[in-house]
Amino acid sequence: MGRALPGTMLVTGAGRGIGRAIADRFLAAGWRVGLADVDEDAVGAAAAGRAGAVPLRLDVRDAGQWAEALTSFCGEGPLHVLVNNAGVLASGPFADMPPEAHRRMVEVNVAGVVQGATAAHRYLCRSGRGLLLNLCSASALYGQPTLATYGATKAAVKSLTEALDLEWRADRIRVRDLLPLFVDTEMVSRDGREASSVARLGVRLRADDVADAAWRVVHERRVPLRSPHRPVGRQTRRLMAASAVSPDWATRLVMRRLAP
Repeated sequence: MGRALPGTMLVTGAGRGIGRAIADRFLAAGWRVGLADVDEDAVGAAAAGRAGAVPLRLDVRDAGQWAEALTSFCGEGPLHVLVNNAGVLASGPFADMPPEAHRRMVEVNVAGVVQGATAAHRYLCRSGRGLLLNLCSASALYGQPTLATYGATKAAVKSLTEALDLEWRADRIRVRDLLPLFVDTEMVSRDGREASSVARLGVRLRADDVADAAWRVVHERRVPLRSPHRPVGRQTRRLMAASAVSPDWATRLVMRRLAP
């Protein structure tokens, strides 16, 4: 981002998995990092004894908690980076999943990201060159069987990223997203076990791979007209390249083969 010194970052879902890995990466480089999670014990343990680490309890669905977390972490100062990482996954045949599972994904994965962007905007403005970094997914590229609602929520995040990157240019805020495929985290191993595409495509990324991608985005040079989407891993890069040139019927055929 052109700054010689480390800045301030707030990461949601920082108690474990990708969020924890991103927080660790930036803490090691001297950043001041707010580790926010609904699991107070997890972020408390992650932040314990570490310079620059600030544990924060945050349910991303709650606008009031967003306001409290940002006021506590930033005060009257700036926020250089918000990482909207918190997300939930439920997999399986669409009609067999309980309505609560669909609703929870929408509330956390979409409403939570919107709440974060809304609440953090003025803090990102204060930095002069803020960055909103949303965790998206390769599932946003085309609807996948047994991941229908999850993919829909990530497609919403992808669209939001595109819109805000254009809208917030005047505020000198960049908006980017990361699109990994399946990452070796507890969420995928536990909640993605019924996803047919997990079995067929495999899990080839680690949380540290996504953290490294986040580091690159934070420090990348601005390139006019470049897409705001950053694929993570060889599989996603290939999927994005193929989707850009393949006719819709060909993409649909590939996705049909992922069905159970």
